[in-house]
Amino acid sequence: MEGFWENIIVVTAARYSVFVLCTLVFLAIFELVTSYKNWEEIKKGNFAVAMATGGKLFGLATIFRYSIEHNDNLLQSMGWGLFGFVLLLFGYLIFEFLTPTIKIDEEIGKGNTAVGFISMMISIGLAFVIGASIV
Repeated sequence: MEGFWENIIVVTAARYSVFVLCTLVFLAIFELVTSYKNWEEIKKGNFAVAMATGGKLFGLATIFRYSIEHNDNLLQSMGWGLFGFVLLLFGYLIFEFLTPTIKIDEEIGKGNTAVGFISMMISIGLAFVIGASIV
């Protein structure tokens, strides 16, 4: 008979809880980094912000998926998830830096869906690369 902490239901609930908590913290950090208020803009119907935020959420989920898949230990999964988040955030800042003719943050805040879509795809693409690197 397996112990309580080895039960698959308990392990799944723990990983789920950690992911949700980390996602809330990470989204709060993204909120601080952007010039606009994500949830206020989404509430107003700003689809560009919704796409950019959705890409970040999908990116985080992808990173945690790989982190959980390749680590038995919950603490290791959290560590890789945190590292992946830092890389994702760094990627967002590099994207802003490498496009000096377009103020990415400003354009997304104004509702430029093309920029929001590219931001979403960059977050998703980076998440797959980051996730594939997790061992």
